[in-house]
Amino acid sequence: MRKTLIIFLLIIIHSFIHSSNLSAGTPVKEDHTAMAQTQQTAFINGKIYTVNEKRAYAEAVIVEGNKIKFVGTTEEARKFIDSSTEVIDLEGKLMLPGFNDSHLHFTSGGSYLLGINLRPALSKEEFANIIKDYIKKRDPASSRQDGTTPWPDRWITGGRWDHELWPDKSLPTKELIDPFTENTPVFVSRIDGHVGLANSKALELAGITKNTPDPAGGLIEKDEDGNPTGILKDNAMDLLFKVIPPPSLEENIESALRALKEARKLGITSVQDLTQPDEFEAYKKILADGNLTCRIYSIWPIDKYEDIVRGGVTVHTDEGLIKRGGLKGYADGSLGASTAWFFEPYVQNPNTSGLAIDIVTNGNLEKWATDADRNRLQICTHAIGDRANAFMLDLYEKIKATNSPWERRFRIEHAQHLRREDINRFSEIGVIASVQPYHCIDDGVWAEKRIGAERIKTTHPYKSLLKSGAVVAFGTDWPVAPLNPLFGIYAAVTRQTVDGKNPNGWIPEEKISVEDAIKCYTLNAAYASFEEKIKGSIEVGKLADFVVLSDDILTIDPDKIKDVNVEMTIFDGEIVYEKKQ
Repeated sequence: MRKTLIIFLLIIIHSFIHSSNLSAGTPVKEDHTAMAQTQQTAFINGKIYTVNEKRAYAEAVIVEGNKIKFVGTTEEARKFIDSSTEVIDLEGKLMLPGFNDSHLHFTSGGSYLLGINLRPALSKEEFANIIKDYIKKRDPASSRQDGTTPWPDRWITGGRWDHELWPDKSLPTKELIDPFTENTPVFVSRIDGHVGLANSKALELAGITKNTPDPAGGLIEKDEDGNPTGILKDNAMDLLFKVIPPPSLEENIESALRALKEARKLGITSVQDLTQPDEFEAYKKILADGNLTCRIYSIWPIDKYEDIVRGGVTVHTDEGLIKRGGLKGYADGSLGASTAWFFEPYVQNPNTSGLAIDIVTNGNLEKWATDADRNRLQICTHAIGDRANAFMLDLYEKIKATNSPWERRFRIEHAQHLRREDINRFSEIGVIASVQPYHCIDDGVWAEKRIGAERIKTTHPYKSLLKSGAVVAFGTDWPVAPLNPLFGIYAAVTRQTVDGKNPNGWIPEEKISVEDAIKCYTLNAAYASFEEKIKGSIEVGKLADFVVLSDDILTIDPDKIKDVNVEMTIFDGEIVYEKKQ
């Protein structure tokens, strides 16, 4: 009896210690492997491009639970198939590892799909009319005949407009939308997320007047009389963000679920998300409810790095479907906003060379990045202009010399405009170029006007980076660009700008092969989040994440890659999307 009592007490003590360890800052691993089905599934008669250098092609894959059990020929696969095996005939279709978007804003993308969309606007008039119609449709019972609305607390946000597509390429002003938004605060961002337009009501709520100074790393555009035009650039947008009510947990969950639906349809099984802490809570709730259908590498703002450190998390912490360890910083703005930081002035606007973000000028970026790297966290820094990229390469080199050696994998997000002498430094220092090829064919319509013909020669230099030995990972920056990975592969392979004026490719010497583009969207992307040993290629023992395409992008005319559809998405061993016939 005494022995039984002692055992019972030990069990209680163990349970208490275990529950105490589950504090808010302690990573909790979701044992998805244990939950996965042990059902065996065989995919046969396909053309399987494995992205495995030892065996590039196969015909069949067998999955057990959520892991790959076999890769080989269909004939060999039949030896493992029994009456309980689910057999799926690929009918010659191309199977690839599941796509991995290495840079996006996942919840914002879902919110974008649910909210106002200004991307179709091809003129200032269309821009204004979309907003006007949106107000009327949002709550018809509350709308007046003149289009105004009596609820001052319901902001209109979102947007993703691109004035470079308009006949009049000047930036919009508040006067364009003030007449029908008198009582409705509006703040809609440009496609790059570095410029926004506020109406007069929004400026009033934010306290922005002609006397408001430009914040460090930002610009409040003003007219010749000194009055705000409504255009805010980079850090100036924070003045608005401070007064816009943050989305609730329920709203973030709704946006994330919408994003997951879109990802399934596009063959995306992993994302590397620039996450806000409240969005992270939404992901955890979706996971707990069993509705998470892609793996998330959650990259937090670098000023939150101490929260990650206190939680005991490093890049090697296994947290299951939602992994942390990356930190996002900024070095400059964007080319579209003329705030990307260059050594030489802009051709289109010789009065500026762009902006270094305030955390660069006040030294916080160096301080935070050095300390975070010391704690085995990954630094992922936004840099677009050549000076911003050179600054980050110098900083990474300094951190590497200062801190103890470890398997660090620095990242530069975008890496769009590089000096030729800096290209090889990515490989030499060990910096991943996390790039978004759709930006190349989008910005390529107008980029030369901004910075001139000479600097354009080394813009979006994917082939040069790969040739140097650097790891290049592909993403989209969604919702800045479309989420579809096939658009990104098409862009990297053809470099045909969206205006159709570069049929042989914009800077054609930087075009890459389809095989390299696929690798950048799969194995290289997995490497960018320290996960290449468990995913990114179709190999025995790796996670069963696949995509099946309607056409063979390895053999069709590259111009047609953008028209290819996803037939099936397999995540964690389960089919999560099938195209309706």
